[in-house]
Amino acid sequence: MTTSTPALELRDVSRSYAEGKGQLEVFKALNLAVMPGEIVALVGQSGSGKSSLLHIAGLLEAPTSGEVLIAGQNCSTLDDAARTRIRRIGIGFVYQFHHLLPEFSAVENVMMPQLIAGATKQAAMARARDLLTRMGLEPRLEHRPTELSGGEQQRVAIARALANRPLLLLADEPTGNLDPSTAARVHDELLRLIQEEGLGALVATHNHELANGMSRIARLDQGRIIEG
Repeated sequence: MTTSTPALELRDVSRSYAEGKGQLEVFKALNLAVMPGEIVALVGQSGSGKSSLLHIAGLLEAPTSGEVLIAGQNCSTLDDAARTRIRRIGIGFVYQFHHLLPEFSAVENVMMPQLIAGATKQAAMARARDLLTRMGLEPRLEHRPTELSGGEQQRVAIARALANRPLLLLADEPTGNLDPSTAARVHDELLRLIQEEGLGALVATHNHELANGMSRIARLDQGRIIEG
């Protein structure tokens, strides 16, 4: 169910870095909104700043100027502790590499962020089992990452990102390390689960075929967002 409040809103976001005696401007007065239930593909050439934009949207990096709002809350002036709380509960992250904990099973990897956030072991187990089953991994719940294929590992990582029922999912080339057939399957399952959960998602990808299957495309070009 969608609401009128964006899951993510970037208002006049600019970001520059010191380069020699000058400044390297990555973004300039950039604006973007992602609504709940909407999956926005973030595309652009290598080096255009997609990962930097995701870091700003995920409160991992502060913009030079402008505002970052998560579910209507302006996070730009929050201290580190408050930003960490929002990241822990309100934002899910998926990267190109799964970064699973090798000593834990699939279900334990998905339980972990819930336990850190204060969930009971019983509730965390139930949520983890539900997500992994919906990702087609019910027979693999007790397997460790080394016993899973690349596609299975990435599906566990997706389930882990959604474990705390975030308002926003940020994904950086989530299928970029997979073969085309596996990437298509993982992509389809990711989109289905996002829609079922009703959160907003911003997904950076080089794969234009996959991007065309999302709600809309936001193209990052010379520090600006071009829709369509």
